[in-house]
Amino acid sequence: MKPQIRRCAIALSVSLAFACTAATSFAEPLKKPALDAIAVQAAQVPSSFAQFLQLAAKQEPGVAGAVQNYTAGKPLQGEELTHIARLLGLYTRLSQESAVLSSIEKMVALPTVRDPKVPPHENPSIIQFGQMVEQMSKDFGLNFRNVDNRIFEVTLPGTGSEEFGILTHADVVPVVPAEWVIDGKQIDPFKVTRVGDKLYGRGTIDDKGSIATVLYAMKAVKESKLPLQRGIRLMIETTEETGGDAMKYYQGKTKLPEYNIVLDSKYPAVVAEKGTGAIKAFFADVKTDVQQPAITAMSGAASSNAIAQTATATIEAGDAAALAAVAQKLQGAKDAFVSAHQQHGKFSIDITPAANKIDIKVTGSSAHGSRPEEGVNPVPRLTLFLQQALLDGKPLLQTNQYTEAARYINGIFGLDYFGNHLKLAYADDFMGPLTISPNFIKPTANGTLEVTANARMPRGRTPEQLKAEVEKGIADWSASAKVPVKIDYTQGNWMARDPKGAWLSTLLNIFGDTTGLDAKPVPTAGSTTAKQMPNAINFGPAMPGKKYTAHNALEYKELPDLQADMQMFTEMLVRIGNLQQMQ
Repeated sequence: MKPQIRRCAIALSVSLAFACTAATSFAEPLKKPALDAIAVQAAQVPSSFAQFLQLAAKQEPGVAGAVQNYTAGKPLQGEELTHIARLLGLYTRLSQESAVLSSIEKMVALPTVRDPKVPPHENPSIIQFGQMVEQMSKDFGLNFRNVDNRIFEVTLPGTGSEEFGILTHADVVPVVPAEWVIDGKQIDPFKVTRVGDKLYGRGTIDDKGSIATVLYAMKAVKESKLPLQRGIRLMIETTEETGGDAMKYYQGKTKLPEYNIVLDSKYPAVVAEKGTGAIKAFFADVKTDVQQPAITAMSGAASSNAIAQTATATIEAGDAAALAAVAQKLQGAKDAFVSAHQQHGKFSIDITPAANKIDIKVTGSSAHGSRPEEGVNPVPRLTLFLQQALLDGKPLLQTNQYTEAARYINGIFGLDYFGNHLKLAYADDFMGPLTISPNFIKPTANGTLEVTANARMPRGRTPEQLKAEVEKGIADWSASAKVPVKIDYTQGNWMARDPKGAWLSTLLNIFGDTTGLDAKPVPTAGSTTAKQMPNAINFGPAMPGKKYTAHNALEYKELPDLQADMQMFTEMLVRIGNLQQMQ
């Protein structure tokens, strides 16, 4: 070859190589099949992100340009930034799983349930949780701030003054320990128990799994040295399950970020939430003859925002013959009752006679209070069984607060959870139907019996309208049934946002490309602290098409879903942190 021809060939080769590199910088972002292939190739996870990137570039040449520019410390924009952010998410998922699981175990071990005798900010478990987050922040090179044990704040500053918020919560709902049984074996709700891919434990999905995951995502972003145009502010609430007092306190001391992402609901991205209400009914204590049969105890869920797994009642009497007659009537009615109502969901009834008492247990299926359709509520099944077997016709029980509560539950709610008994049923095309479910039964300190129903109100009513209609319906029933009842009803409002713009489309893109699932904005029946935040969208952690186990007996998080969280949260922090404009 003549020298001048060879020089032309070399020049052409270099030009083609440059053109190829330039083209790969704008290659389509990696999607689930390609990400899965890289994950398989990286069975032995490289010891550094830089090594992982080289492996990824060999597997997927389309990202080679982005990898080259990142390695050289050059600014990344557009698809190049997406490539690196997505690969950082995958690397975090592959390299940090055991560390995230260890942190979740430590978090779940702290029983951060609200104690009515101790303010949450003085609760030792809450304080210990804050100390744990503080230590993790220090270890990860992140900034930590304890806002009077109300909010634990972790920040990663950006190059500009703007921040975006990430919101989670450390508190959890109470448990009924007896309901935490797997294959006949009792497990500890405050200890992570792994069975297959399921991680059982209170808080694993709501919200401690998300807290551990996002902290490790922040660590990954920090260590990657990727610049952030806007900083990240993680806010860990401590009273979300009981009204959000901590966030209200925080708002009085700190300006909230203008845009916020909440990790406390479901994917792909939640833009509408129903309003949560609590309909409390109180029944005065009635003294009864201890010799004659009477209900002396009744219980349902451990909190009003959960559908119970079991509901129980105890009937006592000193008169053995009278109590035996009650037991016989219950046993005789049980099978027919279960058969007649099994079409509304499977449940069972156990009747256990003992000295001077009878225990009745109805076992249904637990669910989050916002999603009664995912469970089988044992509370109204218990009260309806008691009424039909022992109160209708010639009563076999003395009238007291428990029998009045049973009549109330049956008359106002029944086995329906759409408000049909009150003639209030309605639905919104996007947000879904009104749901009202009686969940919580407990004697109060002053001797009255409290029955609380959880209401979830979609668009179509104001809180004032629904409250007035419910109270009138209960008052009318009370007068007709001659059952005195005192009502205390609080109803929160629904939220519907229309956050068109880059940040929503970015979240949907991350979810769709990572999971291969449909990515459209969705509503939720749940109610989160997003309502208290400006421009707030929920992003996970519950996957579509699966039962949401938060507030359930046997709450669990599936390991593949946790892995997806690790991947998506990391990518989210980088991409949202570098958007030119949020809207």
